[in-house]
Amino acid sequence: MKLPIHRHERKRDLLRLDREHVWHPYTQMKDYEEMDPLFVARGEGPKLFDVDGRAYYDTISSWWCIVHGHNHPVIKASVSKQMEELEQVHFAGTTHPGAIQVVDKLLPLLPRSLTRFFFSDNGSTACEVALKMAVQYWSQVGEPQKTRFISLERGYHGDTLG
Repeated sequence: MKLPIHRHERKRDLLRLDREHVWHPYTQMKDYEEMDPLFVARGEGPKLFDVDGRAYYDTISSWWCIVHGHNHPVIKASVSKQMEELEQVHFAGTTHPGAIQVVDKLLPLLPRSLTRFFFSDNGSTACEVALKMAVQYWSQVGEPQKTRFISLERGYHGDTLG
């Protein structure tokens, strides 16, 4: 049975389940057990709303690329339309018209030497793949010793090994 989220006992039950079973990234879990987390119920534009209806500006939405805000009507309509055709497909050994059409639009904008595309769902994975491609490239051209990279010390490079 689904209970309304605003009921206090339901809120406590959900938080208990969260604390017992969910590992939150970028969070000291020993501290999380003692704190009251921001319990978000919905988002609209630049704001998040908690289960009690209080509004907060989402000042870290760009962390996962929500640059146009939450519940943007044009994005929602586009996603809804796409869901009627194809919601997701694993790209290994498969393709689909949407990916090919993106390539067709991007090709004229790039230098002629850039002819290949790799699609990623986030910046961390894109950077990780770029590192792996660079190592593979140097290996294939006969210089397998080229495996070192330069990065900013204590800089954020995403969730992946790179």
